[in-house]
Amino acid sequence: MGGTLFVNPRSGADDPSVDDLVAAATAIGVSVHVMRDGEDLGDLVRDADADVLGMAGGDGSLGCVAQVAIERDVPFVCIPWGTRNHFAIDAGLAADDPLAALSAFGGDERRVDVGRVGDRVFLNNVSLGVYGRLVHRREHSRRRDEALARLRALATSVWQDRRWSRRFRVDGQTIHASVVLVSNNEYRDELTALGERDRLDAGVLALYAARGIRRLHWTERTAPQFRIETSRPLHAAVDGEPVVLTSPLELRIDARALRLLVPPEVGGPEGDTVEHK
Repeated sequence: MGGTLFVNPRSGADDPSVDDLVAAATAIGVSVHVMRDGEDLGDLVRDADADVLGMAGGDGSLGCVAQVAIERDVPFVCIPWGTRNHFAIDAGLAADDPLAALSAFGGDERRVDVGRVGDRVFLNNVSLGVYGRLVHRREHSRRRDEALARLRALATSVWQDRRWSRRFRVDGQTIHASVVLVSNNEYRDELTALGERDRLDAGVLALYAARGIRRLHWTERTAPQFRIETSRPLHAAVDGEPVVLTSPLELRIDARALRLLVPPEVGGPEGDTVEHK
């Protein structure tokens, strides 16, 4: 099967190179568009005449293309080409082998969930509070998608200060937290494994609220949707991308909405899998 692959050249490592990726994709009949400065990814993807949409980039870029794939009801291919590649890893892909992921064009189709905050799709999570503010502060130098994997280090440095805590109302219940994170499906229980999910198709959002002065306390819950209210707009991060969100935030799971193509015999989260030729 053909399709179109969009590539963010600033996301990937030097090996393989962008030229290597383009050559490998072209060899299997996939059209490639390498992003240039000033181009809008969303506009490019919506204008693409393709029956499969693929993205080689970080998690934020993946979410943008996945949203269009859902709108057009076409399959989506994820090529791990970012710093952390959270979604690719949880989908069972080898994060260090983007060329192997190209075999997903013509691979198996698996239905997986996406989260939504308002109308915006997220593949991994929405972060509110300390982490969201830090993403905004670092954006002038280089966006970094640290997600849950670095929350413990962040906690030891800033969560001991009461000034970092703020009030949120979650489904009408008041909580005080330094960080509120809502993820597309649940993360593993072990703190050392935070940022990893066993499933992408369980049909739930998971909310994690962290607070504390000397000790870190967690509040966890799952539901198909959450309503979060705050007293003022929030500097947040959606799949590591800085955004400003206005209260109230309506978050929900869009169960098995994404037609994810994976290479044949790829493991990872279970789901509805059909042969796709």
